[in-house]
Amino acid sequence: MAQPGIKICGITTADALEAAITGRASHAGFNFYPPSPRYAPPATATELSRQAQGRIGRVGVFVDADDALLAEVLTAARLDALQLHGGESPERVAAVRRQFGLPVWKVLSIASHDDLAKATAYTDVADFLLLDAKTPKGTLPGGMGLSFDWSLLSGWKAPLPWGLAGGLSPRNVADAVRATGAALVDTASGVESSPGVKDAGLIAAFCAAARDA
Repeated sequence: MAQPGIKICGITTADALEAAITGRASHAGFNFYPPSPRYAPPATATELSRQAQGRIGRVGVFVDADDALLAEVLTAARLDALQLHGGESPERVAAVRRQFGLPVWKVLSIASHDDLAKATAYTDVADFLLLDAKTPKGTLPGGMGLSFDWSLLSGWKAPLPWGLAGGLSPRNVADAVRATGAALVDTASGVESSPGVKDAGLIAAFCAAARDA
């Protein structure tokens, strides 16, 4: 099995970005959802985008963002892909891809086979699916360290390239790769010393464990 891609999400500092690059992660995620402890203001994203250019893939994370916010961020920071982490419909995903001309990653919140079944609706409008754990109502849509039951993926026929998120850490990422065959693994809280504060040692350990799986 090929080594999975590795995305370190919610990067807000130059040091954390450098740790992801040193660890040979494939993607860095910059979060543009203000309620998140990992929020990166556009000015911060400008600097991080420059630092990342040509060294690691740059993914912008948005939650039910309107065109004005997307345009503001893309004016400030160059991105390689847009990750839509809210309740965006297939029609909205298609519109974002058409309007901004970038690959779109759609996050699906998973707790059951019914949630997985929703993936087919995005077949022709998204470029990549990211499966994350469903979080309790009224909480953040991700980054809470929650996992879903990976056995739900047994026999699942993915309609698009896909990756796995939700509660992944240096301790369990190798098991996750072996259990699911995910083409990419994504972590945020799993490589932090406190909410929003990345730990370079944990980033290195996560990247090494994912590759060694």
